[in-house]
Amino acid sequence: MADAAIARAPAGRVRPGQPVPVSYPSLPALLFQQARQRADRPMLRYWRDGAWQRLRWAAFAHGAAAVAAWLRAQGVMPGDRVLIVSESRPEFPIADTAIMAIGAVTVPTYTTNTVADHAHILRDSGARVAVVSTPALARKVAEAAAQAEGLDLLLGMDPPPGLPGIRTHGWAEAVATPCDGAALEQETHRIAPGQLACLVYTSGTGGAPRGVMLPHRAMLANREGVARITEQLHLEGEAYLSFLPLSHAYEHTVGFLLPTLGVEVVYSRGADRLASEFREIRPAIVTAVPRVFELLRGRLLAQREKLSPIRRTLFDRAVTLGLRRMDGPKLGPLARIEDAVLDRLVRRAVRERFGGRLVAMVSGGARLDPDLAGFFLALGLPVLQGYGQTEAGPVVSVNPPWDIRRETVGPPLEGVTVRIAPDGELLLRGDLVMDGYWGQPGATAAALRPSEDDPDGPVWLHTGDVGTIEDGYIRITDRKRDIIKTLGGDMVSPARLEGLLMAEPEIAQAVVAGDGQAGISALLVPAEDMAEKVEATVQRVNRRLSGIERIRHWAVVPPFTLEEGLLTPTQKVKRRAVLAHHAATLEALRR
Repeated sequence: MADAAIARAPAGRVRPGQPVPVSYPSLPALLFQQARQRADRPMLRYWRDGAWQRLRWAAFAHGAAAVAAWLRAQGVMPGDRVLIVSESRPEFPIADTAIMAIGAVTVPTYTTNTVADHAHILRDSGARVAVVSTPALARKVAEAAAQAEGLDLLLGMDPPPGLPGIRTHGWAEAVATPCDGAALEQETHRIAPGQLACLVYTSGTGGAPRGVMLPHRAMLANREGVARITEQLHLEGEAYLSFLPLSHAYEHTVGFLLPTLGVEVVYSRGADRLASEFREIRPAIVTAVPRVFELLRGRLLAQREKLSPIRRTLFDRAVTLGLRRMDGPKLGPLARIEDAVLDRLVRRAVRERFGGRLVAMVSGGARLDPDLAGFFLALGLPVLQGYGQTEAGPVVSVNPPWDIRRETVGPPLEGVTVRIAPDGELLLRGDLVMDGYWGQPGATAAALRPSEDDPDGPVWLHTGDVGTIEDGYIRITDRKRDIIKTLGGDMVSPARLEGLLMAEPEIAQAVVAGDGQAGISALLVPAEDMAEKVEATVQRVNRRLSGIERIRHWAVVPPFTLEEGLLTPTQKVKRRAVLAHHAATLEALRR
């Protein structure tokens, strides 16, 4: 294997590629210890009752201890799985910590899940307890529980409705439970690092979500790897604007990591409030999926159109020279002076629009177009790309703010070893790697196995992504497996969607697309004499899908044939061939 085919994080206090030493056996042990040290410091900020509210560390720890005591009183035991269905709000991390502190397992799920999604997760995980935010979500989970026949107890963050056959309790009752926080903290130090902390469900190749088993060591290893970067950014006391839902694997981990590094997490009110929140919060760090950066660029360009002709020219020139400074050709003496002037006249104003304190705007969850990143970097905004997988804690790599290479996803975190297999697949190992898929030994064995050129060697996580490693930086070039990752970072199974479409009598063949796009598009071949009924059929199928899966655009196309190279000899559709053949049609749909 060539030297260029393997990379490790830069040397620091540990040897490259070796496990990063951690001081805490479990995530709740770390959180309770931090609460003692930072008792009066703000941990979280959130919007409620028309104003920003703060949750301080001491209140967080007391709430987690009280809810832990309440869960125990209700019969929740170590190893039990507990569903959390909630928006980003302080009750989420309190419940999450309480569940893990008593040795139970958190199952965070999306509020946008369909009833069928919730039923599958309840059935698959065996969860008999759920913590739910709103009455509407409680009713949806109860409907799912009726299908799965497995939910006994529901704790509502907001007063829950009465649900037949399910014991329901309110949050006020749980947080009023008498508790011994010091004793609970001692217990958390007896939780083994390898003990299962959470099940995070992610789509599999067959379409049904699979439970990724993340032990405490995986998230703690992520924290230590990220800490090596944040230590150099001096972020103590700064704010992190949290945009992704806490059920997202990235936010579920990072939302716990950054407060323990002295950063206050602020829960955003949503994409429509981001512009004002940048100015209100003045964050140092923001994380989002590429779709959010597309929206932000659109707003900047819309504001550009309102400028006077002279100021518009200055804006464009700032972008042009900023890109030249990064990509070449090298700026001459006069151009450097012009660039410095434009930094004061243009870029400073743009930075102020984003709060003026940003050190990193991290994009993850899907591929970030280098041209999109370049636009922001040219305007002095530190947009950088990272890479991760739910199966890996989930943070694998990130571009350091002081050395951004926008064509890449950065070098691996310290403690992570990556390599490229002979077929080009990216492999990785380290304490951040999952224990496997819940109840799926076959899928686990396929994902965690030795590399093909060293069958007797160590087990690696096979990521399904194809890439290269150049000068220690990872570049993702393709996806080996057929899972669509949308611009919003959501994972969608094309096989599931195509199967649902072709199950309808009006549709003979279907191929869906959407990798790196804002939504799902479909190429549809109608059954004989059914072309006029395709629209109604798509709408019917969409009603059975979650929001991220719904078909946003579609086109009726001629049948896929063997003669055109679009079918295999056994009449299976060649997805990549179809997508290439109809590339122009798909492009037109996206406009």
